[in-house]
Amino acid sequence: MDSITIILGFAGGLGMFIYGMQIMAQGLENAAGNKMKALLEALTKNKLMGVLLGAAITAVIQSSSATTVMVVGFVNAGIMNLTQAMGVIMGANVGTTVTGWLVSSVEWAKFLSPAKLAPVALAIGVIIMLTGKRRSIKEVANIIIGFGLLFIGITTMSQAVEPLQDVPIFKEVFVSLGHNPLLGILAGALVTAIIQSSSASVGILQSLAAAGLVPFSAAIYIIMGQNIGTCVTAILSSIGAKKNAKTAAIMHLLFNIIGTVVIGIVVTLYLEVLHPAIGEGYITQTQISMAHTAFNIVTTILLFPASNWIIKLAKKIGRVDETEAEEYQVLLDDRMLETPGIALQSTVNEILRMGGIVKEALDVSKTVLFTRKREEIAFLKEKESIVDQLASGISDYLIKLSTKQLNEKEHQQVAHMLQVLSDIERISDYTENISEFAENMREKKTEFSDIGTTQLEEMFDVCVSAYDYALDAYQNLDKDKALSVIEKETKADDLELTLRGQHIKRLANNQCSTESGIVFLDTLVCLERISDHARNIAEEVLEQVAE
Repeated sequence: MDSITIILGFAGGLGMFIYGMQIMAQGLENAAGNKMKALLEALTKNKLMGVLLGAAITAVIQSSSATTVMVVGFVNAGIMNLTQAMGVIMGANVGTTVTGWLVSSVEWAKFLSPAKLAPVALAIGVIIMLTGKRRSIKEVANIIIGFGLLFIGITTMSQAVEPLQDVPIFKEVFVSLGHNPLLGILAGALVTAIIQSSSASVGILQSLAAAGLVPFSAAIYIIMGQNIGTCVTAILSSIGAKKNAKTAAIMHLLFNIIGTVVIGIVVTLYLEVLHPAIGEGYITQTQISMAHTAFNIVTTILLFPASNWIIKLAKKIGRVDETEAEEYQVLLDDRMLETPGIALQSTVNEILRMGGIVKEALDVSKTVLFTRKREEIAFLKEKESIVDQLASGISDYLIKLSTKQLNEKEHQQVAHMLQVLSDIERISDYTENISEFAENMREKKTEFSDIGTTQLEEMFDVCVSAYDYALDAYQNLDKDKALSVIEKETKADDLELTLRGQHIKRLANNQCSTESGIVFLDTLVCLERISDHARNIAEEVLEQVAE
């Protein structure tokens, strides 16, 4: 067989393997989108939980690169800190070994041989694809079809390189890689960096091993290099992201480099000095799976206690302070749009963050009319500017999200979010109006009467409390809190009518100045409308709870 035929056969098999893996991974990711969201919500600062989560997600979506890209996106979006990211990254390295075990199953589970399983998988997948109508059913079909293509690809690669068993120079190349750890590591890193998938790179190595071409020592060093090469995808994804997201990519690279150096020294001493005969023997597909899994598990165990040190080193290299994010920056990442369940939760978190800024403004607005301090007036205007920027950015993100493949419930969630976003932004506008009233009173040196001050404080308490309850109800989808908001809004309506009537009588009796009297009435209007928007938020919550 000539070299062109070998190259074309291998390239075709590799293309089918990678394509099948991507189809299977995408199907798994789409099918597990909501589960991944739930897992993300369960994530804590406990790095061990992060390791387990990273391993689970990567085992499901069959790609450590995809997981680390998600991690970079989460950090960039502000929904995951670097401590959490470190745990997930360590777990991703363990979870990615699942693909290798699937490939090597042809050795340890003969009934799973590609020749038998792949055609059956493709047939079943195509039948489901053609007959299934629901989106979830079609995702299952993608998983099965991807699995079949993956197995056909690995078989094609193995068959294509079989003739190379009789080519001495090809074997000599692998022997030289086995005797030179640095070359072996570089070869593994380079191939993985080019195809941007350690799973695919391991699959290539296993297809060569199936043809009896790869010495044990060469395979070990190449596997180490593959772990370094897979970092390229995360590094590329961090381009254009904030500094702390870039730091997450650096952490991934540092973790794999340090692990390779530590384990590499031990392995080299063992294979080159203590037991060189083991390194010269040829490795099997199953042994590659075992070595790949052992390397990642041992590295994680060894470096887990030093993970905080790795985070600090990554911060120094990235020159980042994790708390440096500007308040007005919208912490949403376009990379998350491809996983709607997670993108929706990220957006909820950002709306709640914006809601918290408005809460700060409302608390200050309760006193600004009475103190009329310049710094409080400036604070309210600054917060309104921040909220405007956040509302615009979040709204744009939701519009982008609405163009993705969402189910009916997710489309409804987007509609609810846009309405809540609008209500919170309008409440912020009213706090700015109140700051302008305070500025006007300061310039004209006017004062409220004692009774006027007491009545406004009462109105503030009811309306601000309504907003606080509404924000809490939205965060927790709490029906009882939402119903309480409606009660408070009704009370605010009644109180506004009562206080307006009493104030007009005071004006008629010259018990307060005209200037302060106008501000009093305008403030009542603002506060009553704040309670109206709080009620709107509560009603959105009640609709979501009822769906």
